[in-house]
Amino acid sequence: MTLLDVDDLVVRYDTREGPLHSVNGVSFGIEDGVNYALSGESASGKSTTAKAILGLLPDHAEIESGTIEFEGRDLRSLTPSERQDLLWEEIAFVPQTAIDALDPVMTVGEQIEQAIQTHRELSERNAGRRARELFGTVGLDPDRVDDYPHQFSGGMRQRVVIAMALALEPKLIIADEPTTGLDVIVQDKIIDNILQIQEETDSSLLLITHDLSVIAETCDEMSVMYGGKVMEQGRVENLLLNPTNPYTIGLKNAFEALEDGDGDLVSIPGEPPSLDSEPTGCVFEPRCPFAGEDCATTEPALETLPYRNQRVACHNADRAERMRRDAEDASTWGGSTDGSRSDDGEVLLEVDDLCKWYERSGSLLGWLPFGGVSPTVTGFSNSIRRWYEQRGEILTEMLNDDGSHVRAVDGVSLSVARGEIHGVVGESGCGKTTLGQTLALLEDPTDGGFRLDGRSDEHYREGNLQSFRQKLQIIFQNPYDSLNPRLTVEQLVKEPLTIHGYRTDEKAEAVRETLEQVGMAPAEHYLEKYPNELSGGQRQRVAIARALVIDPDFLICDEPASMLDISLQAEVLNLLRTLANTRGIGVLYISHDIASLTRIADRLSIMYLGRFVERGRTERVVDRPQHPYTEALLSAVPETDPRGSRERVTLDGKPADAEGEFPGCRFAPRCPKAAPACLEDEPDLDVWTARDHSAACFRPAERPDPDEPVRAAESPDDD
Repeated sequence: MTLLDVDDLVVRYDTREGPLHSVNGVSFGIEDGVNYALSGESASGKSTTAKAILGLLPDHAEIESGTIEFEGRDLRSLTPSERQDLLWEEIAFVPQTAIDALDPVMTVGEQIEQAIQTHRELSERNAGRRARELFGTVGLDPDRVDDYPHQFSGGMRQRVVIAMALALEPKLIIADEPTTGLDVIVQDKIIDNILQIQEETDSSLLLITHDLSVIAETCDEMSVMYGGKVMEQGRVENLLLNPTNPYTIGLKNAFEALEDGDGDLVSIPGEPPSLDSEPTGCVFEPRCPFAGEDCATTEPALETLPYRNQRVACHNADRAERMRRDAEDASTWGGSTDGSRSDDGEVLLEVDDLCKWYERSGSLLGWLPFGGVSPTVTGFSNSIRRWYEQRGEILTEMLNDDGSHVRAVDGVSLSVARGEIHGVVGESGCGKTTLGQTLALLEDPTDGGFRLDGRSDEHYREGNLQSFRQKLQIIFQNPYDSLNPRLTVEQLVKEPLTIHGYRTDEKAEAVRETLEQVGMAPAEHYLEKYPNELSGGQRQRVAIARALVIDPDFLICDEPASMLDISLQAEVLNLLRTLANTRGIGVLYISHDIASLTRIADRLSIMYLGRFVERGRTERVVDRPQHPYTEALLSAVPETDPRGSRERVTLDGKPADAEGEFPGCRFAPRCPKAAPACLEDEPDLDVWTARDHSAACFRPAERPDPDEPVRAAESPDDD
């Protein structure tokens, strides 16, 4: 039976520039128990399609024509009351940005309980028990159901929203980029959880994502959308193994698949169409390297390919095999990539004995102006430490002093040379974002320091912070939080130029050049737009442009590509690699996406509970991981081949609380290879060393090469 049937759907947005058809004739069907994916770049219409199904279109949008039926019921004819009864009970929604979906003044447990009790006659106690159960399902600590949204990381908040969607075991789950921003371990668990629940309840999934590997692992069928139209649809294995439309081919080429090794990324040049007018031919024709005369004048119909469960809208479908082969060459798309890695050069950023922590306020005197407790340095060397104060009940804190800390960053050392990209990888909550913010001097270090371009952090903090900001810029993960909604794109990108005293005649040209450099061309089309008029991907491009416009020496990138579509991800990664190679910019790239970092990073550092557990040249770390945690991260990366057979390394439990001292290896409670000694002593990062490759593990995944030192202490250099 057909669960959801969408037929010839047309959605119009009324804008200042005139009507835009974000969805223009989209048709697809989802059978019971089938997982279906909508994929494509930002502004392709996939999220609008989901909102139309849910009845969540904004006031300036309208379904112009077409039908949407759920189990034979016309969803467009439902009253608000009928739709409310349907949503969550029969159809659940997982939005992309959890921070917008959660009420900041209610605990997350209360919000889940509210969703349950609105539709089910359950007592508060039973609803609370169900909320705790769901927390465990999505990998969250059930004891944290009484916390507020701001107390969770971005990835954790997303898991809360997923738990809420699963609460009533709906027949259809519509998930809009549900794993965006999640680390690979959590993503893998979430995928497994959703698939397990679907198997138990025979529910279906409509997944909206640009992540082809997630589609390969979760979905049976898919549609690829572009410019509001379906370019190709059918079985997932057909589309991902043998794409026929040039657009699908381009998307697959641009995807950072781990199994592709360290090959260059090939992005699709240009921008998606503006949709302010009906195309005269194929909507992808302006960007297609295989377009012919017919493509510019005649719109191709979505036709079924012979002998295959696959439909494609392309005049050149009969040349698909040749197009797939030619598309692997960057020159086919009018560009070239330079995937060369940096040679060791002059050190630009060097960290030395940097410590940062907050003591837990304990005594009554600690709450009084004259009785503050001063932090103490405990003699750690060559490390960055960032500890967060663990807050409890105020009265308890006033009467008790246990000196506990939450150690977000606890003993991290690194250096980054000019022209080098250093990747930091780990699960949500491992401390990588805090590391970036501390190095960016968004918070002052407690003790120790670092040097940037030969000058200490004390120099910059003592009246030279503006000079520091010009040398070092940070790109945040979430542009929804980092962009001022009251400023236009032009004002946002121009602001750093004004702060740093650029001449008026320099500003306009710099803004335009930088916007086009990050893929917002022509720049004039975006200058007067506000952030709310941009897609999530476009907002992130503005954030990147704002960081690059003053020509910094060093960039700290905190998941800058996690919210971007596939082609733009490739474009941004290639851009960073080019900037590092040609301008000598040093980059600290913070990410949970190991696959993308294999393409651009010179070195990788694997972070767990505030410490690096493995570090080395990227190819060494990926090809020959020495730490069990690194092995688990690599195995959790989804594969783009639906037939994939990569062996998974399952990690039980979750990271321990980063509070107090660790008597042994902090990964030992989850480690499948842990020995009794691992619970007693914490290994140093240099225990196992081979060719610029070290791991903090007593039992590495494999021994180094026979002709290399096994232990740092046994190296001939130490004799």
